[in-house]
Amino acid sequence: MTTLKRKIPAIMGTQHPDNAMVPFWKTTQNPQITAYREIHEAFENFSELGIDEYMWDWEGKHADAAVIDRLFSTNYDYFIKNQLGRDKFLTFRFPNIWEEKGYSLMQAMTVFLSSEDFAHDLNFAQRPLFEAILPMTQSAEQIFEMQFLFEKLAAFKSETFSRNTMDKNTPYIEMIPLFEAFDTQFHAPEVLKEYLQLHETHFGFRPDSLRVFLAGSDSALTSGFMSSIVGNKLALSRLHEFSRQENLPVYPIFGSGSPIFRGGLSPRRITRFLAEFLGVRTATTQSAFRYDFPLEEVKKAIVELQEKLPFTQPDEISEQEQHLLIEVAEQSTTYYSKTLDLLIPEMQPIFKAFPKRRDRRQHVGVLGYSRAIDGVKLPRAINFTGAFYSIGVPPEFIGFGRALAQLDAEHLSVLIKNYPNLKNDFTELARFVNRDAISVLKTQNDAWRDVEEDILILQEILGIEIGPETREEKQHAELALQLVQTKAGASVALTAIIERMAQLRHFLG
Repeated sequence: MTTLKRKIPAIMGTQHPDNAMVPFWKTTQNPQITAYREIHEAFENFSELGIDEYMWDWEGKHADAAVIDRLFSTNYDYFIKNQLGRDKFLTFRFPNIWEEKGYSLMQAMTVFLSSEDFAHDLNFAQRPLFEAILPMTQSAEQIFEMQFLFEKLAAFKSETFSRNTMDKNTPYIEMIPLFEAFDTQFHAPEVLKEYLQLHETHFGFRPDSLRVFLAGSDSALTSGFMSSIVGNKLALSRLHEFSRQENLPVYPIFGSGSPIFRGGLSPRRITRFLAEFLGVRTATTQSAFRYDFPLEEVKKAIVELQEKLPFTQPDEISEQEQHLLIEVAEQSTTYYSKTLDLLIPEMQPIFKAFPKRRDRRQHVGVLGYSRAIDGVKLPRAINFTGAFYSIGVPPEFIGFGRALAQLDAEHLSVLIKNYPNLKNDFTELARFVNRDAISVLKTQNDAWRDVEEDILILQEILGIEIGPETREEKQHAELALQLVQTKAGASVALTAIIERMAQLRHFLG
């Protein structure tokens, strides 16, 4: 393989609004982070936490187009020593123009060009921005289209606004496809193979390497936890095989939140993450990871990830095992989807009461998009996850138990082999189950009996105890019962309960 000329960041801080507590850098007691404060947040994450990379998110939210100007103007001395694009990385997540209106895309691309000009005027050695993430990637054509549009925009600016050769912009950006659903993650190698052909035909060369982003949240939201964790592992294995076949370095990014349902990366689960997601080269540390634990604990966890992530070796899953794991995922998705269809309508008061942590556009309508399962619109993954935890039903259980009970010895064996923390995870998750709350829920909707069955099956098969153990977990359980009993009440009251429960479990959702 070719020798890579750039640094691959091990840690990517993101703006996911899943923190329960106030960020360490804020002077007020309000945990919400406005768009205006996100530039300061990015700098604090670079300088105080030692994070390598920070995602600047244009997907479905308000983003400050002056981010580079403000960072350089207010922290010039820091960025002389820690140059963006070389030592530290600000990576844009573009809006997906096939899923939401593209009002922000040209603005985001223009920031690449103006930032290159500014960096040149400051005598910095390289462009501060050179790669971007494409969310919800479906095809090779979409990845290439982003590069083609940028090339045209750069050419237009250079021809129209540049007064001399030195002012001309680099007409090329690198794209990071973000694969979110089970099918797109599994077929990522086929998409990338086609993309390489398009790239070489148009640009006349192959990329030196590829960074590929795998989502941990949305695959769980739409297909269930068992399908999601199986899909992530299949994708990592197949990307490793693709890299070997193409003789091309591939550096997977894994998008993980703190709850196990959304990947399970928190400062207290570093060992678990390193064992479960072998071959990941960049891990996302979302807001809960960075702000819901003591600062020194967070810093120590970041250093450990930076030291160990580059050396984990991806699993090689045989074709036979891949086939078995696909069948496992399909079966669990069926149970999950059918049950969720019946639960989502009555969860709406909890979803609506969830507190906001960032300035976002509406997820549906003119500016946004919505994710759905069987035609039923879903909230964002953070609100979804937190809502189920808040009623004493961690969503990891939904469909998992019944699917596990139906597995024959061969399928069960391959699942356990590829999910080594299965028992440990559910031992922890079981402490957030509230049987009393479920008893109340069953009187309102029979579908909760299926979820209870999932829990009881896992209790029997894995030999785990159900219910809280620590003082904080017992407080969480009491509040879950209170929430279930009053969920039709005032939204303000529900929000206050949700806020307190989030603090107890160290994540909003």
